[in-house]
Amino acid sequence: MRKTRVWIALSCCILALAVYAWAQGRRAGLYEVVSTTTWQQSPFPAGMGPGAGGSRTAQVCVSQEQIDKYNGVPPQTRGDCQVSNIVKKDDGYTADVACTGRMSSKGMVEASYSADGHGKTKVHLLGAMQMGPDSKPVEMTIESLSTYKGPDCGSVKPVGSGQ
Repeated sequence: MRKTRVWIALSCCILALAVYAWAQGRRAGLYEVVSTTTWQQSPFPAGMGPGAGGSRTAQVCVSQEQIDKYNGVPPQTRGDCQVSNIVKKDDGYTADVACTGRMSSKGMVEASYSADGHGKTKVHLLGAMQMGPDSKPVEMTIESLSTYKGPDCGSVKPVGSGQ
């Protein structure tokens, strides 16, 4: 009987530790996000404009509401994009993305997070971009790596409420 109580207590402690570790990868606060854009089909001439792709680093403030909604850091899309059909998973989420405006596209986002505050997000979009009077086909992938920096965002404002 005593061994059973010890195992029950030990199991509860292990479960509590697992829940705590899981939550550590999803904390509100400041994140550093490094995003790399790759164009599979660019509307721009080779090596010109944003069609050349490349990486950018940003400090991103994430609210608790966004953590609750996305089960992690919201996707770092550009322009007028809406995220829908969010499916939370144990280690992240998947969702649909639709962008309007100069670039009209649809796609998918998939994100995963680890207990140590690191995350990976991949957004893949397919559509068309308005280039003057013409519309050019586009296909792009944005891959982001996020690292939790701390609970204080300092002067960094939370990411858009439209996320």
